[in-house]
Amino acid sequence: MASRLPDPGPDERAQSDRLLQLLREQIASHGPMPFAQYMERCLYAPGLGYYSAGKTKFGEAGDFVTAPELGGLFAQCVANAVQPALAMLGDQADFLELGGGSGAFAEAVLHALADAGTLPHRYLILEPSADLRERQRDRLAAALPAELNARVSWLDRPPEENWRGVLFANEVVDALPTTRFTLRAGEVYEEHVTLDGEGRLMRTDRPADALVAGAVRHLERDLGQSFEDGYRSEVLPQLPYWVQAVAGTLEAGLMLFIDYGYVRREFYLPERTDGTLMAHYRHHAHADPLHLPGLNDLTASVDFTALAEAGNSAGFGVAAYLPQAQFLLASGLQAAFEQAYAQAGDDLARQRLAQQVRRLTLPEQMGERFQAMLFARGLPALPLAAELLAADQGGRL
Repeated sequence: MASRLPDPGPDERAQSDRLLQLLREQIASHGPMPFAQYMERCLYAPGLGYYSAGKTKFGEAGDFVTAPELGGLFAQCVANAVQPALAMLGDQADFLELGGGSGAFAEAVLHALADAGTLPHRYLILEPSADLRERQRDRLAAALPAELNARVSWLDRPPEENWRGVLFANEVVDALPTTRFTLRAGEVYEEHVTLDGEGRLMRTDRPADALVAGAVRHLERDLGQSFEDGYRSEVLPQLPYWVQAVAGTLEAGLMLFIDYGYVRREFYLPERTDGTLMAHYRHHAHADPLHLPGLNDLTASVDFTALAEAGNSAGFGVAAYLPQAQFLLASGLQAAFEQAYAQAGDDLARQRLAQQVRRLTLPEQMGERFQAMLFARGLPALPLAAELLAADQGGRL
């Protein structure tokens, strides 16, 4: 697989080699590294990880395209979905985006919320990557009117004081460092990364600790059957703690997560024997997470049943769960498209709008692979459109 991937340039290869040397030193000093720790280093090691180095990540010039990069329709629909909650919460309500990407979503959603008369008091971006933060800052300063840009600020950590508003995360949970597990003679093992005799990275399995083993046994109990020996997949035992960390101080409002994934019984299908882990490099998806560490985006699909459990544990209730296509259509995609189409300046712009809708909604594109999950807490009523509530598929969880 690696031989069919594009070759990196000399600067990229040098970055990957520096990260590889760091990984070798850590493994030599501390022994085999849990895969979740390896993934965290590959994505977030300062100056060397995928999200921490200067390479373009998003859009046609990067490694993958997210929904906000396609155009403004996605952000318009998100604004339509959450603006009743912002209106209910009043002029002190905030909007918190986890991981701001290129800044495209913030730019578009602030314009949409301004048009709706429901601008948040503050637009907060929790962005761990210093490089991405600077790109977002430059983009928004150039693209937004001064009054809108003045509402934007960046956070190093989740809010420590109680707040009210909306928390939004698009393609964030899939990038949380994931634990890989397998079964041997009925016992749970955790995948690690170690070195072979020539200093090359390789994967190995070690007996799981109590946290990982307990998370796998919980899956088996919920699924009503044990995993077969040799079955390998992913689990996020830290997910409840992560949700509590990022949203614990949201005393009243909505959380909206959009990501690719499945309900639990579809995530852990017996035939899916090697999980969902993928690497993305220059619009090529491949299955070798050890290839060119630091240059690939490493992701795993989301177990939305686990996300619902984590939200419940943090004191939120699931308000709606549905595929992205249904979420967008229930949030005014048709009207947003028609308005943008009428305002388009030429045939090329209209073709791009139609292509945007296709990418967002077709089952084989993002429409069915991506799911939307809304949580609510502390609101006197559920401020969601009737179309959204009618399309809810929460019973599948």
